[in-house]
Amino acid sequence: MLTAQKNALLTQTSPDRPMGQMFRFFWQPALLSRELPEPDCPPRRVKILNTDMVAIRDTEGRAQLITPTCPHRGANLFFGRVEEGGIRCAYHGWKFDVDGNCLDIPTLPDNGQREKMCKKIKLETFPTREAGGFIWVYLGPEELMPEMPDFEFTAVPSDQVFVSKKFQSSNWAQACEGALDTAHFSFLHMPLTDGKINFGKDAFVAESSADERRLGWIRNDGSPRFSITKHETGIVIGGARYADEGDTYWRISQFLMPNHGLAPNAFPGENMHGQCWVPIDDETCWIFNYTWNSERKLGDDEVKRFRQGASIHAATDEEYRPLRNLSNDFMIDREEQRTKTYTGIKGVSEQDAAIQESMGPIVDRTKEHLNSSDLGVVEFRRYILDAAKALENEGVLPTAHSHPEQYRLRSGSHVCSDKIPFDDVMVERFGHRLALAKPGKGSHAPQPAKVDG
Repeated sequence: MLTAQKNALLTQTSPDRPMGQMFRFFWQPALLSRELPEPDCPPRRVKILNTDMVAIRDTEGRAQLITPTCPHRGANLFFGRVEEGGIRCAYHGWKFDVDGNCLDIPTLPDNGQREKMCKKIKLETFPTREAGGFIWVYLGPEELMPEMPDFEFTAVPSDQVFVSKKFQSSNWAQACEGALDTAHFSFLHMPLTDGKINFGKDAFVAESSADERRLGWIRNDGSPRFSITKHETGIVIGGARYADEGDTYWRISQFLMPNHGLAPNAFPGENMHGQCWVPIDDETCWIFNYTWNSERKLGDDEVKRFRQGASIHAATDEEYRPLRNLSNDFMIDREEQRTKTYTGIKGVSEQDAAIQESMGPIVDRTKEHLNSSDLGVVEFRRYILDAAKALENEGVLPTAHSHPEQYRLRSGSHVCSDKIPFDDVMVERFGHRLALAKPGKGSHAPQPAKVDG
């Protein structure tokens, strides 16, 4: 469990809170690239980390996050007119480009006053990048702005990656913890066999299908043994289950600072999945999802299934709100729960959301009773709370801030002899003890950046 003070430290991400300050030193997904589908398209409202913004794409195709407040009289630029070279406020016609420069003040006479005033006015903008199907924003001090994290999904061709997002009515941390908790796969996402779930070690007879076999291993061993490796960018979480005689089935997740997770499902050649939990405020978040394959183009049928809600992706409406949600009890089917699946709720993403939102907007971690199956969650909390406290008390940024090259990590599954230690499992499966897809240049760790004051 956590104390109330530590729970507040973990969950509060407003600009004046330590966790909120730390998040602002990292690039965050703000919206999907396809939400700004073409040059001079309508603007989009964006809110993350308790910060309201407007997203625009200019005539040249550049995406930019700007303040919603016109510096003239405070009108909201969401209602502005996107036109050649920028956005024009609907109130008095003041026009700004994506760099925040004032281009025109038509309420002033064109006798030199207009040009002089334009030079004095600057619209607040936020550093913006576009990569991997996301539009990213940096909300921290520009003098300490890091390079973009080098995620593998941002480097593969666009036809090898699919991204989505969904709204969730919960704090970011309980959504993140749900993804890092591999023990729940034996229950929450489990189909039934003859109306029963058998967790005995020897109860499952392996089938020829790889999917059937791994499903059986997860079903039959509901108490995985955990191994944890901490590193510069986060932690690797290995969950070991009994497989066929003499073998262990490993499901290996990654937590990457400050709010990314890589899912543990993939065998070599299969699609890999990741998520980023971006706080809107302390009680809601956006979950940005990314699926990629480093070896091949995603098939049309795969993309269609993802769009409709498969794997980590949810079926959502035009505002990215899940169709199955708390207001309709996630459309739970009690007969299906009795006879076919553990929850009676369709969709892995929706099953996760149902549990995470059922805890309330911010779960009270002072009342938990943790055990060995929660080791990954415990280590995640320890890692990120230590980083937030170091920033608050010593002004030291997390080491991950200086290691964008260390984000090109993978996660996945592996079956091997039960005699192999975890570090060797990682090397056997990924060719690297941390699953780094392409090791970055240099082997020494740079000094962490220091925050003045």
